[in-house]
Amino acid sequence: MDSYIISKEKDGVLLFTINRPERRNAIDFEVMAGLESAIEMAADQDVKAFAITGAGEQAFCSGGDLSAFHQLKTEEQAYGMLSRMAGILYKLLTLPKPSIAILNGSAVGGGCEIASSCDFRIGKQGIKAGFVQANLAITTGWGGGTILLERLPHAALKMLLDARIHNAEELMSFGFLNHIYTGDPIDACLSFMEGSLKKETTVLEAYKSLINKKWEQLSMRERMGAEAAKCAVLWGEEVHHKKVDEFINKKNKNN
Repeated sequence: MDSYIISKEKDGVLLFTINRPERRNAIDFEVMAGLESAIEMAADQDVKAFAITGAGEQAFCSGGDLSAFHQLKTEEQAYGMLSRMAGILYKLLTLPKPSIAILNGSAVGGGCEIASSCDFRIGKQGIKAGFVQANLAITTGWGGGTILLERLPHAALKMLLDARIHNAEELMSFGFLNHIYTGDPIDACLSFMEGSLKKETTVLEAYKSLINKKWEQLSMRERMGAEAAKCAVLWGEEVHHKKVDEFINKKNKNN
């Protein structure tokens, strides 16, 4: 089974689906490569919007796949993965087309960082999400913390420091979610984006260029890279590896 699916939906929506429901749609190197390819495809003139979702009904994305990334033990090893993903999310952040994260299920850790990189976020009724990285003795490392602090200055620091899971209503009150939907995720995306999708691509690109200019002026690429570097330092610490081992052992006992 392919770990991701790239499909063209109605009205010019390019959809990237993380197709690892058995791993709660966790990110591994193959998914990273797929996301890179999809973002490049989103620049095509026939694409009006780029959407990201997860396969199944349980998870949008549970962050980095521990089975793939726990082998990264040192600061240097971790930085390679973290900086690459930060670069991918910067490209997503500055995509010349509007982007939307369709939270079909829970979003945890890096999953929230991916969602934060999109212009809009809609969540299915009952979903939960949270930036839980601090519980593993690390920070956000893909640039999501930097993005969140700019998007939601009134709520971001509290969400990052508390490192807890929030329900959909709380996420709406923070401003993290733009809409709560019921029913089919793709239909919900098309409905939410309906007004935008009727506009000319050149108009959509022109408006996106305004916000992208802001990201450039705020030195987001450099700041996201610095975030990845700081996380890499914490990643290499023994306390992080101990927390991950405890998490994996607890998870195995519950299965």
